[in-house]
Amino acid sequence: MANIGFISLGCAKNQVDCERMMYRVQEAGHTVQADVVGADVVVINTCGFIDSAKAEAIDFILQTAALKAEGLVGKILVTGCLSQRYQDEILQEMPEVDGILGTGSYTEVVPAIEKLLEGESVADFGSIDAPEQETGRILTTPEHYAYLKIAEGCDNRCSYCIIPYLRGKFRSRQLDDVLYEARLLAAGGVKEIIVVAQDTSRYGTDLADGKRLLPQLLRELCQMDFHWVRLHYLYPDEIDMELIETIASEPKIVKYLDIPIQHCNSKILNLMNRRGNGEYLRWLFATLREKIPGLVLRTSVITGLPGEGEEEFAELCTFLKEVKLERVGAFPFSPEEGTPAAQMDFVDNEIAQARAQMVETIQSRIMDEQNESMIGKTLEVLVDGYDQEFEQYFGRTYADSPEIDGRVWIATQDDISEGQFVTVCIDGLIDGDLSGYLVEE
Repeated sequence: MANIGFISLGCAKNQVDCERMMYRVQEAGHTVQADVVGADVVVINTCGFIDSAKAEAIDFILQTAALKAEGLVGKILVTGCLSQRYQDEILQEMPEVDGILGTGSYTEVVPAIEKLLEGESVADFGSIDAPEQETGRILTTPEHYAYLKIAEGCDNRCSYCIIPYLRGKFRSRQLDDVLYEARLLAAGGVKEIIVVAQDTSRYGTDLADGKRLLPQLLRELCQMDFHWVRLHYLYPDEIDMELIETIASEPKIVKYLDIPIQHCNSKILNLMNRRGNGEYLRWLFATLREKIPGLVLRTSVITGLPGEGEEEFAELCTFLKEVKLERVGAFPFSPEEGTPAAQMDFVDNEIAQARAQMVETIQSRIMDEQNESMIGKTLEVLVDGYDQEFEQYFGRTYADSPEIDGRVWIATQDDISEGQFVTVCIDGLIDGDLSGYLVEE
């Protein structure tokens, strides 16, 4: 039996895949170790979505290759989106890599590892459209929260996005399988469950009766021993009134929705092959806020897209100033080879970067106003840990998703623990994050 190290990069969905690989490896009798140094095989589960993610993945491969050259690790197995996207290039240009698995073959991680240990090479690329295979997981998140991946792939085919070419068509997991996994997570002490997929709002529509199952899934999750149920990656035009009413009526569902819009200009959205327009988005956000009191909205936008001139960008800025979404991430357009948008005329990268910075400046002012309005309020906070440098506990409110949004710094002389819910009175700001003191229950 061998010692296996794992490095997981990219999104939460990729993280779940890595957790499943770790489980399969441990189930086969191998040891999954926390540190890659000393591993007989290092599995690097990569992201290959945009240039920055590709660069990060390559850096980790090269760092691991340096450890291999020093005799500190054995074989290197690269999995995930980068290996799916650059099947030939990785083995040709990185001779230190001993094997690669595509996104359709991560379930074959154990046979792949055992072949590598026997001195064989591995290059396995199964169907990216195959149904998800159910298996257990070894959680890599803190014990109090976990991601629940309900589907794989995407059918939206946005013109700038490479994901359907790497992850395949949209495939929902069976509801019973998702609920079984959720029960195990709840029994294991998970207090915040975060529902993810490329497009969570489409969940169930590809199954036998084509019914939207997300509202039913959410109601079932709310019957389990979770304190918070959080939703990510809702496609705007897939949100219907049943879903809105479910979110509004279930206290355990945090009033926080991640709805990537990418832009608001009709011409840009059409070139992106996305449905809807700025008028629809204004209606949607107004309706959500009316029906769901206290709602926090997160979105992402792309600057410098094909067709985006000064007029279209000005419309986006006006939209953000008027709608005042609570959380906005801005990203310069990255022309990805193999996508239709990469063949179009797009904005110079420096201009795209500058526009992304302008969006961030607009959003920073909006968030400063929002944070100032929180001073004096008493909030429920989930404790995420203790910062040795600042000598303070920190946590999150329902308005903050882990690894994405801000923190709440907690002043207290009491011992509190990670994963505990506490009440905090907000009395100030620290570098843009809320800060406050513990309130006795």
